Amino acid sequence: MKITLAPMEGVMDHHMRALLTSLGGIDLCVTEFIRVISLTLPAKVYRRVSPELFNQSKTPSGTPVRIQLLGQDPQCLANNARKALLVGSDGIDLNFGCPAKAVNKSKGGAILLKSPETLYKIVKEVRASMHTCETLSVKIRLGYADKSLAIENAQAICEAGANELAVHARTKEEGYAPPAHWHWIAKIRESIDIPVTANGDIFSAEDAKRCHEISGCHSLMIGRGALATPNLAQVIKGIEEPYSWPQILTLMSQYLIVQTHGDKEKYLPSRIKQWLTFMRLQQPQALIFLQAVRKIKSTQEMIHAIEYARKRA
Repeated sequence: MKITLAPMEGVMDHHMRALLTSLGGIDLCVTEFIRVISLTLPAKVYRRVSPELFNQSKTPSGTPVRIQLLGQDPQCLANNARKALLVGSDGIDLNFGCPAKAVNKSKGGAILLKSPETLYKIVKEVRASMHTCETLSVKIRLGYADKSLAIENAQAICEAGANELAVHARTKEEGYAPPAHWHWIAKIRESIDIPVTANGDIFSAEDAKRCHEISGCHSLMIGRGALATPNLAQVIKGIEEPYSWPQILTLMSQYLIVQTHGDKEKYLPSRIKQWLTFMRLQQPQALIFLQAVRKIKSTQEMIHAIEYARKRA
């Protein structure tokens, strides 16, 4: 089972990628999207989003990291794909699944799922800018308002030359509301001849097993599940049991102490609260702790609160 860490905007930055991949089991990371409009971005932009480029496009624990691009102009995306590869990205990923209103309003992300022809043009142009040995992957949802173009979109992407396709098993308008429609991923997988990665509602080993059985996919992408259970990849692979609440508190403490001198130190209390919000899906104690630390704004205060909770756990 190949497991990819999902590119969750505003959540899966290089700090979180480093932490989660250090726990093992994750085979690939995709960055938060880089928005491209009309210019070829300078190398520093790619390196800011993915400092792993300074380490042969790998996290400190050695997991490959792939740059994700978001946009709607085929030539601009192709130019930026070439630039990202030149600075060392482990392939290119194209985002046709982002549900954010601001992104869709500017004709990026999931809104492109309304036009298989546009998807084809973009993927074909980007593929033409790449060497045959370089990987081009694409992330989609099942559609924008409905699933009527799901198969056609996937076929357009495949015919245009993509090497891999990841599918979040919901439409844009379904957001993250359950259930994830894994059977639709099976339909897509059966209609194209490139590897398909299944994404959506994978929070446990049982979810992973059912997703595999229903979708037929041997590759899974985890996002919210990896935040709720940090060692989820190892759990899915049958190597470890899910972390206990004391283990998670220890991990949080380590994360905060390491980042105290980092470039986002002042945002750390908010990041911990954000993390706890995802974690409460699997850890009842996370909601109680979130309520206790909701008003904390200081990183040191947050460290003390976690240490206190850890000693009492």
